Amino acid sequence: MTHALAIDGGPKAVAEKLPTFLDAAGRTFGTEEERLVIEVLRSGCLSRNGGAMVERLERDFATALGVPHAIACSTGTAAVHLALAALDLEPGDEVIVPPITDIGSILPVLWQNAVPVFADVDPVTLCLDPEDLASRISPRTRAVIAVHLAGQPCDMPALTALCRRHGFVLIEDCSQAYWAECHGQIVGTMGDLACFSLQQSKHMTCGEGGLLATPNHAYAARARLFADKAWPRDLTSLGSMRFLFLAQNYRMSELQGAVALAQLGKLQATLACRRRQAAALTALLEDVPEVQCPRAAAGTTHSFWLYMLRVNEERCGARTADFGTALLAEGVPSWVQYIVDPLYLSPLFTERHTYGASEYPFRPFGRQVYDSGLCPRAEHGLRNVIALWWNEAYTDEHVRQIASAIRKVARHFSRAMAR
Repeated sequence: MTHALAIDGGPKAVAEKLPTFLDAAGRTFGTEEERLVIEVLRSGCLSRNGGAMVERLERDFATALGVPHAIACSTGTAAVHLALAALDLEPGDEVIVPPITDIGSILPVLWQNAVPVFADVDPVTLCLDPEDLASRISPRTRAVIAVHLAGQPCDMPALTALCRRHGFVLIEDCSQAYWAECHGQIVGTMGDLACFSLQQSKHMTCGEGGLLATPNHAYAARARLFADKAWPRDLTSLGSMRFLFLAQNYRMSELQGAVALAQLGKLQATLACRRRQAAALTALLEDVPEVQCPRAAAGTTHSFWLYMLRVNEERCGARTADFGTALLAEGVPSWVQYIVDPLYLSPLFTERHTYGASEYPFRPFGRQVYDSGLCPRAEHGLRNVIALWWNEAYTDEHVRQIASAIRKVARHFSRAMAR
């Protein structure tokens, strides 16, 4: 293989465009989805109120996960909002959250007029660190949102023990980690509530959508109401219309439900492919000291939404941003440094842009200063991460080419440093 990088005019290590979540080649849509969508269209009812497909999805998902209740909604962000709404928080209540995640894991905290308190992460998994979390507790703490990042479960034994000891509600955000396991238990079955996303890039998808799961009957009842304007519907009469509390309209459509239901039947096969090819890439990169491959924490099983590659900047003599830019040019789909900065460094938090100029609920309730140094391990950890898009359609040859691209970029920078 030539040593000239593609970014410098050399040939790409990845010969053809890889399948991604943005195209048909990288999604598992087929006749199963078509059949259920046609069934909905022929029924004439595209709304879940009057339809049956979303109810089927909820029932089958709850059964597959092994919990009594599942509530479908419009997005994964909405699922997190349902979880928080189920708690009936007071303004100024605090929810401890991770700084490395999609912003959709955090926004619902503010929408409920509660305050997000960021805790630092484990330096290896980049998931919440229970010990640091314990140091962020205050008398106003009500809940913890544990995000299973990129397919890697959090330290759930420690988090569940901490939350039980203090009486906090533990919300699992499983959007990136369908069916990952922690000490033999599937994520989404260890906390009080669990949120899943059906967004385009996820292990199973209907474009946009979400699911909330819980074993708690009271939480399920309130969340179900919150998703539909807090309206206990009687479809036979609008004369009895009443709205019980401030709520949203987060209903999932029957068309979304149809696609998601078909996708649920393909989930195990999707996970098997992702895990197999991730293991293959890790094996191919064992002799590349310039990078560190993701390895599931002890007692856990990874589900590989992303393949979080770490760059050893000292060994390869290049910044992660430069390494990632070169890797993109070689044809490897990825996010360089994932989200680049912890979420608390976004203007939403540093400048407190919420409702007009009020800064509410940060003012009067906030106590954290959202600035550099708040979560040093999160800040450091993001500096050397390249999040490779992972896909169930990757073949053995795709994985070999991805490995060749990583090896090519690593050797280029190592040689440049040695000169």
